[in-house]
Amino acid sequence: MDTQIPKLKETDFSNKKIKSILSISDFTREDIEKILAKAKELEGMKREDKLKILNGKIVASLFFEPSTRTRLSFEAAAQNLGARIVGFSDPSVTSTAKGEILSDTIRIIEKYADYIVMRHYIEGAARRADELTKKPVINAGDGANQHPTQTLLDLYTIQKEYGKIDGIKIMMAGDLKQGRTVHSLLGALTLFDNTEVILVSPKGLEMPQSAIEDANGKVKISTANTIEEGAKSVDLLYLTRIQKERFSDEKDYLKIKDSYRITRELVDKTNPKLKIMHPLPRVNEIDYELDDTSNAIYFKQAANGIPIREAILSMLEART
Repeated sequence: MDTQIPKLKETDFSNKKIKSILSISDFTREDIEKILAKAKELEGMKREDKLKILNGKIVASLFFEPSTRTRLSFEAAAQNLGARIVGFSDPSVTSTAKGEILSDTIRIIEKYADYIVMRHYIEGAARRADELTKKPVINAGDGANQHPTQTLLDLYTIQKEYGKIDGIKIMMAGDLKQGRTVHSLLGALTLFDNTEVILVSPKGLEMPQSAIEDANGKVKISTANTIEEGAKSVDLLYLTRIQKERFSDEKDYLKIKDSYRITRELVDKTNPKLKIMHPLPRVNEIDYELDDTSNAIYFKQAANGIPIREAILSMLEART
């Protein structure tokens, strides 16, 4: 039996203008639920059937910033669907090193590929790329701005772990100012009912006020002074590392790099049922002794990048 997944046309999204995955704010709850449902469907599909979905298509993987999980899971997802991969993981080996501007790069790449997956260090780079091409552009992270596919796999992880997203209580801790994953996740939670978020961060790395204002009234938001304080009343801890690469002065980083450290003893004392998510990579904020406990779901979270990114690629319509 030939299994085919219908392409998700622009008109199938609530926002009729969507042709790309640029920001979680472009989607409605219905759109997100469609993607999560497609991911679940693909997880249960036979490998030989999945290989037919993007057979003959080419996915350009353009990573202007370092990445392990996002890049490899996108490339694995594309190959699982039968597509071929072109691209780079180091911009120093491309014409960017010779001074080529982003708009020229995109105009060239669109001639070579059916889909463009891009991570860039400049906020808004993915949306700019989308303006330059008719090909679907998937934002794999743009500066400290957005990381929509990470948010989708985060939501998929929560749904699989708890059977729902409505009513979830989350503590977000770490670098909330520059952590694009928490910006996107907070925005996504506004689409679900009765969600609560507790924010914990070092001074100077607080969640941007604009993100709080956008979520205010849709998500119950509060702050805590310590992780121990916040952990007592939540289902889930979403921890992010202090991002060294975002600091212009290393001395500022060194002052706060060890602000948070989650140990098994801390979890046992505050909330033994606490689940821990982390977009990874971690540095020293989670003890390795937690890795094999039921509290740790960050490796499951990373694995969920495959079905989510398969879903996105299978649902977007390749354009010529």
